[in-house]
Amino acid sequence: LSHNIVQDDEDTFKILIATDVHLGYLEKDAIRGNDTNNTLNEILKCAKTNQVDFILLGGDLFHENKPSRKCLHNCITMLRKYCMGDSPIQFNILSDQTVNFNTTQFPWVNYQDENLNISIPVFSIHGNHDDPTGAEGLCALDLLCAAGLVNHFGHSQSVERIEISPILMQKGNTKLALYGLGSIPDERLYRMFVNNQVTMLRPKEDQDDWFNLFTIHQNRSKHGPTNYIPEQFLDDFLDLVVWGHEHECLITPTRNEQQLFYVTQPGSSVATSLSPGEARKKHIGLLRVKGRKMNLQKIPLKTVRQFFIQDVVLADYQDRFTPDTPQVTKKVEDLCYAKVTEMLEEAERERLGCPLTPEKPLIRLRVDYSGGFETFNTARFSQKFVDCLANPKDIIHFVRRREQKEDIKGLAQTKYTGLRVEDLVKQYFEAAEQTVQLSLLTEQGMGKAIQEFVDKDEKDAIQELITYQLEKTQRHLQARGVTSEQEIDTEVRRFRDSKKNTTEEENDIKEVSKECRHALNVLNLFQCQTSVFLSQAINRARAHRLERGDQPADLDISSELADINMDFDEDPIPAPTRGRGRGGRGRATSQSRSIMQGRRIQRCHRVIEICL
Repeated sequence: LSHNIVQDDEDTFKILIATDVHLGYLEKDAIRGNDTNNTLNEILKCAKTNQVDFILLGGDLFHENKPSRKCLHNCITMLRKYCMGDSPIQFNILSDQTVNFNTTQFPWVNYQDENLNISIPVFSIHGNHDDPTGAEGLCALDLLCAAGLVNHFGHSQSVERIEISPILMQKGNTKLALYGLGSIPDERLYRMFVNNQVTMLRPKEDQDDWFNLFTIHQNRSKHGPTNYIPEQFLDDFLDLVVWGHEHECLITPTRNEQQLFYVTQPGSSVATSLSPGEARKKHIGLLRVKGRKMNLQKIPLKTVRQFFIQDVVLADYQDRFTPDTPQVTKKVEDLCYAKVTEMLEEAERERLGCPLTPEKPLIRLRVDYSGGFETFNTARFSQKFVDCLANPKDIIHFVRRREQKEDIKGLAQTKYTGLRVEDLVKQYFEAAEQTVQLSLLTEQGMGKAIQEFVDKDEKDAIQELITYQLEKTQRHLQARGVTSEQEIDTEVRRFRDSKKNTTEEENDIKEVSKECRHALNVLNLFQCQTSVFLSQAINRARAHRLERGDQPADLDISSELADINMDFDEDPIPAPTRGRGRGGRGRATSQSRSIMQGRRIQRCHRVIEICL
């Protein structure tokens, strides 16, 4: 493997690499609404200008799991504009395409479709933002795939074992094996690697002649004991790993000295959070591969909105003021005004000669007010820059690093930091009394269904899980010949407990999405028996509620769930505390994020209670 300059010729693959485009992010924002469209347009235009062989996307092409019609329309329009045409494709695919593209009814690469005219093929894995969900297990990439605009690969449909089969390409004398793995929950994938359940298949012949390129979309940095994928888990025969999901641009390949492959982390092409990692300049990569040699050229993106971030620790300015200084709040505000002005001037200097760069930059000033300082009114402060910035509502972010933060509205925010929906469900039932424990469903299955309902807006997820599991349990009871009510209760619990923490439980969760429609058809054949078991389940649930002192009520899960507002980002932020402005919506401040996280937790509790 070499980093030597690779010359363009008939043996050289030219690949444009990008990850985390997040198309549609803040598309309703008056200032930033077109940022992702402009940058995707630049990426595709760059691919066409450089006459690349194909584009490789590392996941999260879309920001939302269900992108809007406007977002899809813009994406389709740009792909059609830049990726369709008469230019001939200079490489061949040698592998079994029915294995490589197993999520479509057209299991072949789009440029070989006789009804399409593709000049630049796009190969993409899915990310965690645009992953497959719902009964059909489809994602937005599958829509583009059905339209013949994108080649979706790297989708593993098994929870027992993952076999990553490469797309084998050849251009002249250069052989390229392209591996891909779409986003999978980190904890599950970590466990599968540890249990040797992940296999990367290799060509049968001349294995040493292939350049092995792998694209993955997982946590690279450690967020917990198993909430990431260590690089050493990956096979050592790989040559280059394109790592998606991480937004910090570290596109220059770094060598893993243990596995002896290189890793490139292109980062996102838009800042989706005002954090230091997003402040790095955004790039895409032009990868050239010839034989076993490679060269990665960094290409700076010119349409990305500038982002500057700076930290201010008020305790470091004791020569200017202390908490006891007269009018100290005014002096702190003046200091912040000067810092923001400096960043604006720096942005203006950098933007000179770059007409594609948006005029208004993003500015974030993180102010550590530990040591007795007071916050000032951020809404009033923001008014001074409303015409200069793209984010006037959340310029200032107050932090208190060395003091215990107060809980907001009595919620123990630190307890729920980073807590996922499925973790909350598990925690809920671990603390619940025996009378409210689940008797038909498993906690993992319920957690997955509620996650789909809350995070992916799959309104039928919980009902589909209950229907599927009810039908499966019914078949089990019929096979066992159980008749009495006492035997039914005992056998149902035994059947449920036998699947806990097993591969069968994960398969059941997977099958809910894939076979729920079939389950509904089967269920109609046993309508009489089903009504008996469902009636018993409702009566037991009603009895549990009465034992807890709740008022009698009809157990109508679907109607009650429909009344719960799950559109978290649209919740209004409560009135500010004394001395602090309202701030922005959604991601504006840590306070607003904490409040929305608290509401999210309350709603999850409400969903769980309804399901009981």
